[in-house]
Amino acid sequence: MNGASPLERLLRRDRVITIAGVVALCLLAWLYIAAGAGIGMNAWEMSRLALFPHLQTPNMTSDMTSEMPGMDMSGMDMSGMDMSGMDMSAMATEPRAWGTANWALMIAMWWVMMIAMMSPSAAPTILLYARVHRHARHGVRSRTSSRRPACSMAGYLLVWLGFSVAATALHWLLEREAFVSATMMSSQSRWLSAIVLIGAGIYQLSSFKNACLSHCRAPTAFLARHWRPHALGALRLGALHGAFCVGCCWMLMALLFVGGIMNLVWIAALAILVLAEKLFPAGPWVGRAAGIALIAWGSATLLV
Repeated sequence: MNGASPLERLLRRDRVITIAGVVALCLLAWLYIAAGAGIGMNAWEMSRLALFPHLQTPNMTSDMTSEMPGMDMSGMDMSGMDMSGMDMSAMATEPRAWGTANWALMIAMWWVMMIAMMSPSAAPTILLYARVHRHARHGVRSRTSSRRPACSMAGYLLVWLGFSVAATALHWLLEREAFVSATMMSSQSRWLSAIVLIGAGIYQLSSFKNACLSHCRAPTAFLARHWRPHALGALRLGALHGAFCVGCCWMLMALLFVGGIMNLVWIAALAILVLAEKLFPAGPWVGRAAGIALIAWGSATLLV
């Protein structure tokens, strides 16, 4: 005799619910980014294919001319104007004033980007957790079978929220010091671009990166070592999984300061690289090859 209600039967289908939840979360995150992430900018217009983004910083004079088509500046005599005290580069890249709303929007933007980029590669661990939990509670009626994977996912995302707060603080600092463009949100400094690219490349080849990646690539061993009962244990496990993922990918995420924080091309490319590193059989070698390429790219940046 089965007295389970339709809702209870649905809640037992944790695998379907978990997959649907991860897919929906990922799709919504990508749609939010493509729509401008709530910051009033067009992500499509900010997405460019450029090997050296710092060379693409808009020129102030050309921008002024394009915005004032009726003004002919070619015949203007500016010899009598004293411009010695004017810092033209500072005028061209005047940083924004960040209020509370700006901070909240930027943290949300970074967090949603991390969800969009990291959820696909985290899905195998979350699905395996749901399966193990289902078998552990086999024969026991409970509404918690779908909640535990949700708790695990929540722990994972909370860690990335912490990362997003730190990334936003760094974004504010780089923009204030005019290393990052306030309009395109990409590097406008050769040195910043080179340091981040070379630093990310070196980190890709480091033992610490490899240690974190090994935890992300072996969900069965990870769950066997860190499994804890109850919802709090699921939250802790998800947070630990998130910490290893941050340790694995934080320098790759820093590359967004180079190519553009809202550059969909760079976001998609980094998401694919992260997915390949974690899920492909040759993932570690993909990461090492990317590291070598990044070092070469950063070195070339110093020359242009």
